[in-house]
Amino acid sequence: MEPHNRTRVSQFFLLRLSDDPDLQTLLFGLFLSTYLVTVLGNLLLILVVSSDSHLHTPMYFFLSHLSLADIGISTTTVPNMLVNLQTQSKSIPYAGCLAQVTVFSLFACLESLLLTVMAYDRLVAICHPLHYLVIMNPRLCGLLVLVSFSISLLNSQLHYLMMSRLTFCADVEIPHFFCELSQLLNLACSDISTSNILIYFISAILAGVPLSGILYSYIRIISSILRVSSSDGKYKAFSTCGSHLSVVCLFYGAALGVYLSSTVSSSHRKSAVVSVMYTVVTPMLNPFIYSLRNRDIKSALWGIIIRMA
Repeated sequence: MEPHNRTRVSQFFLLRLSDDPDLQTLLFGLFLSTYLVTVLGNLLLILVVSSDSHLHTPMYFFLSHLSLADIGISTTTVPNMLVNLQTQSKSIPYAGCLAQVTVFSLFACLESLLLTVMAYDRLVAICHPLHYLVIMNPRLCGLLVLVSFSISLLNSQLHYLMMSRLTFCADVEIPHFFCELSQLLNLACSDISTSNILIYFISAILAGVPLSGILYSYIRIISSILRVSSSDGKYKAFSTCGSHLSVVCLFYGAALGVYLSSTVSSSHRKSAVVSVMYTVVTPMLNPFIYSLRNRDIKSALWGIIIRMA
């Protein structure tokens, strides 16, 4: 690449999920509905947890922050996609792309860490039920959330620094519907060897360690449940983990699907469609998974509806 073609671009061009105008209109309505349900559902979950004193427990404290992360992930990606679908445009300003990379990495990392913290909470609740309130005291819960936010913020700043150091050629088209650092690294004109090593190292640490912590927690939980003599006791103990385990499988399953689709398939459009799962669908489903399977949340929600009526 010649030096005069290397520049700090003013905008990027994103991949469209479809080039059919009629299908784009359908996608706009679908994604708008999904986004509104995501935001309203997670905000309602946060409202229910904060307004009902019976839900002021560690599990629901972490759940409310998980809902905040879900809103952040969806808000970082979907509104810009909706604007592009409505205006028939594929462009995103450089500053907007930089913001997407930074904020998305923050909330995605936060979600992963909060799921790990919630797995630890379930581990203590099932394996050490008599000492649960002593171990999971408000100070520790606040510290765990603060550490999760701090690590996520550090991760987002590393993503910001890596992208801000990249040099791109003119008319850069990103093979994705939002700005993702791994995609941008492949399009950079500057040397990315150090950035690649750093991004793989960060991904291995911030994805591998939380997932290992979740697996360890559930190995301990399953081992403890198997020692329970009665079948009712086993069901009751495991049912407290059902919602969390569903969300974990949905989040990491979608992330694994994105990785495998990008590795196996050469179609960027197919990989982008799979990415919709963890950026759009997963944040929308999380509040439903917790509310539909949880009697406490359903009763608190009905209490709010009755008071409002």
